[in-house]
Amino acid sequence: MAQTASKTCEICISATGSQYCLECEQYFCENCKTFHNRQKISKTHQFQSSTGVIPEGKSKCKDHNEDFSFVCKTCNVVVCSSCVTGSHTGHAFSKLMDSITQLKEKNTTYLSRKVQESTQNMKQIEEGIKEFDVKVEEVVKAITNEGAKLKAMVDKCVAEMISSVNDQFRREKDKLTKIMADIRMDLKAGSDLDKQIYELDKVRNDGNLLKSLQKLTDDIAELMIKPIPEFPNIKYTAKSATDNDVKQLFGNYIIREMRTQQTMNRERELPSPKSDYKQEVNTTERGRYVYECNTCGKERGD
Repeated sequence: MAQTASKTCEICISATGSQYCLECEQYFCENCKTFHNRQKISKTHQFQSSTGVIPEGKSKCKDHNEDFSFVCKTCNVVVCSSCVTGSHTGHAFSKLMDSITQLKEKNTTYLSRKVQESTQNMKQIEEGIKEFDVKVEEVVKAITNEGAKLKAMVDKCVAEMISSVNDQFRREKDKLTKIMADIRMDLKAGSDLDKQIYELDKVRNDGNLLKSLQKLTDDIAELMIKPIPEFPNIKYTAKSATDNDVKQLFGNYIIREMRTQQTMNRERELPSPKSDYKQEVNTTERGRYVYECNTCGKERGD
């Protein structure tokens, strides 16, 4: 058995033991390793760098005090050569080193497959995240565009309503302005008649004054003072709109939640609901719920 503290070739006992034979548990120099690999009995032995190697002694068979050299495939235990012809006679065997080599290859292949599968899963998740990011951006853009469109429609409606109010206001104001002009003319006519009264007070009382006063009476009678019309009025009655009323103007968006294999297996184990629609909400829209049909996959709003 190899000495654990030795780093000298255990064959020639002169050169540095830079290589370690896993089967023989011995240090070899490069030359002895080459010779060892040329021998028929040891050409399949595996080597590794001796740096950091702390070899352990081979386990011994408790019954025969021999090294384990075989694996009893029937009993799935390691055995020595005496066990092969003794208590394990007639069993199926394989060489211990062959089994170890096969297990190493199997573990390497199996682990490689697992790593490859995990790498592929990681790649798919990364691609899925990128695709999901793009779709979210598209939905956000669509919502923003729809909001801008609705805002433009609201702005247009507001502008049209204000324009209509101003047009009607100008028409009614023009009517009031004309009435005020007529009243000013009546006031002027009244002022002129008042001046005539003042001037006639200075005239001598005779027949001409009487005629003038009679005419003044007729002129005063013809002066008609129009009554004040009913003033125009304006009032705005606002509609009571809620946040939900505004949401109704927008379309719907649906985010399907991620479902793991465990979730899908659990769903398959649950009994199907009596209704054609799922009783639990699997897809939701902010502010509203959307149910998904188990049969056809179509959504139905709440």
